[in-house]
Amino acid sequence: MLGPARVRRRRVARTQAVDDASSRVALRFVTPVLLLTLPLLLFVSLFHPATLDIGNAGWLLDGSDAGENALGAHAYWHDHAAGASLRTTLLNAPEGVPVLFTDSNPLVTLVAKPFAAWLPADAQLVGPFILLSLILQTLFTWLLLRRHAPGRIALWAGVVLLAFPPTLMNRAGHVNLMAHWTILAALYLFLDTRRHARWPWWAALIAVSALTHSYLLILVGAIWASAILSQWVDGRPGRRPAILAQVAGMLALGGMLAWWLGVGGQAATGYFGRFSMPLDALWNPGAEASTRLIRGHEASPGRGFEGFQYLGAGGLLLVAAALGVARYRPSREGERVAGERLRVLVPALVALAVLAIARLPLPPALLTWLDPVRASGRLFWPVGYVLILMAVLAVFRLSAHRAAAMLLAVVAIQAIDLSGMVAAIRARSQAASAYRLYTRTTDPRWDQLIARSRAVVFLPGDVTRDLELFQEVAWRAIDAGRPVANVYAARNSRVSLHRLAAEEAALARASIDRNRLYILLPGARIPASLVSRIERVDGVDLIAPGLAAARAQNAGAVVR
Repeated sequence: MLGPARVRRRRVARTQAVDDASSRVALRFVTPVLLLTLPLLLFVSLFHPATLDIGNAGWLLDGSDAGENALGAHAYWHDHAAGASLRTTLLNAPEGVPVLFTDSNPLVTLVAKPFAAWLPADAQLVGPFILLSLILQTLFTWLLLRRHAPGRIALWAGVVLLAFPPTLMNRAGHVNLMAHWTILAALYLFLDTRRHARWPWWAALIAVSALTHSYLLILVGAIWASAILSQWVDGRPGRRPAILAQVAGMLALGGMLAWWLGVGGQAATGYFGRFSMPLDALWNPGAEASTRLIRGHEASPGRGFEGFQYLGAGGLLLVAAALGVARYRPSREGERVAGERLRVLVPALVALAVLAIARLPLPPALLTWLDPVRASGRLFWPVGYVLILMAVLAVFRLSAHRAAAMLLAVVAIQAIDLSGMVAAIRARSQAASAYRLYTRTTDPRWDQLIARSRAVVFLPGDVTRDLELFQEVAWRAIDAGRPVANVYAARNSRVSLHRLAAEEAALARASIDRNRLYILLPGARIPASLVSRIERVDGVDLIAPGLAAARAQNAGAVVR
């Protein structure tokens, strides 16, 4: 017979075992719920829920880069001749344009292409892509921090601070660049002792980054190059031929992807340095950042947006607190190992920071070579993530209770400071609630005018003079299967620039194609002989075939 004391101990042990099992089950349940809930909460804070409706594209056609993203995908999905070329000829006809340079997401458009027939006629995947990016952002942040946190509350507070910086929110208008998760995934591979030397992981991440945005490819590539350098320096000499083979294979992969994406033949802009990062960017939110607790001053044009690297009041407080903790508390083993690994990354981070900040008079040849990173302020992103990562790890030196209290306080301060910025971003997507495709071109004659035309051309060729008009008319033309001679591209081909210049000269000579619809933008040179043919629809001057007949047929029609 067991004594009463032993019976009680066994009961306590069984109860403890049940509690531990319940805790493990709860943890397995809570983790995936939070990995989905946190990004969803941020999404609905930044965007109207109607943006997730793939049949609701009207909120994007507002003259923004997001509108170009949707327009490029729309053209690619409706271009039956595109195949898997990652190029469409429905925009910038007849040469066409690579999807990459329309600000669309080549990976998303390619994956969705086989299902284009089942998608809504006016589909958009911008909203779903943003939500997916936020989910992956949260996932890789959790993977970076989960083995270092002293407690669960501290862990998830750290995830919020590292996963959702102001720089990520700032890209809401240029949604491909909200895929910051590729940077975090690269840091995770770099720090993971089992995966950092496995080239298939890196090859997959580099391919995804290249098919999402070229700047992400550069940033991920810099981290991969640091991993290769680490293997070369620390590895056995006998492994160096395998490392060289890996480098050659990755360069071949990059070349193949560049060819597939249509890189080459684009005219250089010579703009390197105009969109660099201000020296005070970490604590200066800029004049239009809508922050609550820290007021900034305006950077020179172009630098306040592309060079935006503001950490937020909470982020600045986190860095200050981390310095204080690091001074009095020794690092934990995990933090020490991560710090030693990150030292190998320092040369790449320094190079990226120098390129991000540099604004020097350079020779034209060097400016051309640097043109692929003309928005150089973006190159600082990995540096910012490493800074916050090490700050969070430093706070993790505290006890679970103190680390949780400190990080929750920082999260609250960050939320207050960025609340104005969040509200301003969300206001941009409020139009999604109207479920209205066109707001600039409401006259019912547009569809008939486009249908009667062989093609549509905007003159002068620079459609940024009225980008919202261009997006709506081009969207209508694509629906009708009519090519558009213009495009707003991140990089313009030399051939297209020469063609558009010739188009403008032909218009000035009154030499026009009677089967084309001409949209006349401000500044168009109209000869006297064509003035009588100009008509106005929705306040837009145009020359179109059969306009008089179309106007008679639609007399009294109700504007939709």
